[in-house]
Amino acid sequence: MSRRLAAAVVVVLGAALLGGCATTVHVEPADDANNPLCAEVSVRLQNVGNLADKDRRWTDAQATGAWGDEGAASAIILRCGVAVPAPTSALQCVTLEGVDWLVDASETPLLRLTTYGRDPAVQLYIDTGAVSSNDVISTRTLVAAITTIPADGNCPAPDELDEDAQELLELG
Repeated sequence: MSRRLAAAVVVVLGAALLGGCATTVHVEPADDANNPLCAEVSVRLQNVGNLADKDRRWTDAQATGAWGDEGAASAIILRCGVAVPAPTSALQCVTLEGVDWLVDASETPLLRLTTYGRDPAVQLYIDTGAVSSNDVISTRTLVAAITTIPADGNCPAPDELDEDAQELLELG
């Protein structure tokens, strides 16, 4: 092979590799991302190709997932292995699709949902300006992935969603 052809092949392969990285979403792994239960969640996430009409995107961190449109910020980010919330959390605790969640709507339109009563905990960041959070958390394959982590507790006194959180979940 001539040097020119070899150089061209290297340039094309390098561009292809770099181009493939352009679609990778950077996500900080959670502290307990290497927990074997997070590995099970990750395996099950392979069955969640499309979530709330958003395509699965590759991430660069263990025990994470992302969904969104190419070239845009991810509409949905999942991280397994986040700190297990304390039972006295000030956030609302609700049960949706058999999973107890702490709902943090303090950064609207971003909604943060953290599983409650599961160790390790799973956290979802949902851009409710791009997708309906209800469409995300009601997806059977996502619920199946999360529920591979056994529940060892539940919301102490499940709350009704306040008006703002209810609106985000319904209209998102």
